[in-house]
Amino acid sequence: MLTRGELNRALLARQGLLERALITPAKAVERFGGLQTQHAPSAYVGLWSRVEGFAREDLTAALTTGRVVQGWMMRCTIHMVSRADYAPLTAAVRLPRRADWLRTHKGQREEQLVAATAVVRDVLAAGPAAQPTLVAALRDAGIDPAVFPGTQLWTDLVRVPPAGTWERPRAHVYAPAAAHLGTAAPAAVPEPPEVVAAGEELLVRRYLRAFGPGSASDVARYAGLTVGATRAVLARLDLRRLRAENGEELVDLPRAPLPAADVEAPVRFLSTYDAVLLLGHATRAGILPAEFRDRVFHVRMPRSTPTFLVDGRVAGAWRFDDGRVRTEPFVPLSSAAARDVADEAERLTAFHAR
Repeated sequence: MLTRGELNRALLARQGLLERALITPAKAVERFGGLQTQHAPSAYVGLWSRVEGFAREDLTAALTTGRVVQGWMMRCTIHMVSRADYAPLTAAVRLPRRADWLRTHKGQREEQLVAATAVVRDVLAAGPAAQPTLVAALRDAGIDPAVFPGTQLWTDLVRVPPAGTWERPRAHVYAPAAAHLGTAAPAAVPEPPEVVAAGEELLVRRYLRAFGPGSASDVARYAGLTVGATRAVLARLDLRRLRAENGEELVDLPRAPLPAADVEAPVRFLSTYDAVLLLGHATRAGILPAEFRDRVFHVRMPRSTPTFLVDGRVAGAWRFDDGRVRTEPFVPLSSAAARDVADEAERLTAFHAR
C-alpha cells in the first residue's frame, strides 16, 4: 500500500521535480509523458524545471529539426512529443479522438469532416500554411470553417516552427506530419490492429513512467481512451500491482522509482497547464491542495495560473512582470522556504533574460 505522501514523491521523482535530469529535450518529452502546450512557452519553463542545464534554444532547435513534434495528441490537446513517439501515439488515440469529437460536436458529421480534410490537404500540398489561410479555403469551398479544428483528427497535422516556440508562441502554422518529418504517411488509416496495439502499449508505459503509479481510470483519462479499453491494454503488460490508502488498485512499471514520503522536495516553478497538476495523478498525490484549485484553474481565466511548489505541493503563484519573476504565496512560508522560493525565482528571471 502506498500513502499519499509516497505517491506525491513518486510523481515528483518521475517528473524530474525532485532532481533535474541530464537529458535532451527529445528524451525529456518521452520521460515526462509529453508536454501539454496550449501555451508554447510553458514547455520551456517546464523543461527548465526538470532538465539540468536546459536553455531555451535547446527546445527551439529540437522543434525546428523535428526531433520534438508539436500537435494534437492525447485528449485532443496540444502536446510536444518526440519524433519517435508521434506516429505510435497518434495511432493509439486516432479512433477514440474521432469518436469523442463527433460525440461532443453534435452539429458536425463525419462526411463533413472528411470533405473539409480534403480541402486542408490540398492547401497544404503546396507547403505549410497558417490557420487563417486554411479557414478561408474551407469557406471558399462552402464548408463551415468551424469544422477546421476537427480536421486534425482526420489527417495528421503538426505545428511548424518558428510558430509555437518561445519566440513566437502562437502555434498556428500547420503541415502534414509526414511532409514535416520527412516520413511516409501511414499506408492505411486507421492503422492495422497490431500497430494500434503497439501504440496503446507505448502510451500506457509513457503515462506510468511519467505519472504513475495509477489506476486504470487515471490512464484512461490521460490517454483519452475508455476505461474498458485501457484495462485491456493493461492486461497485456507486465505490471506491478499496488494499492492506494483508500484500497483502490494501482498499477505501475516494475522498476519505476518509489521514493519515501520524507524525501526532500526542492522548490520548483511550473508554468500554465503543467500536466503534473492535471487529472487523477494530481488528486491522488495531493500536489494541488483542493482549496487552491480555483486559484489555479478557473473557467474565467484564459490560461491556468503559473505556480510554485514547496515541499511537493502548490504553495503560491508567480508571474513574469517588468523583467522579473514575482511570486504570490497562497500560504505563509517559513523563512527557509521563502528564501528558497526567492532564489529559484531569481534563477527563473535569469532564464527569461537569456
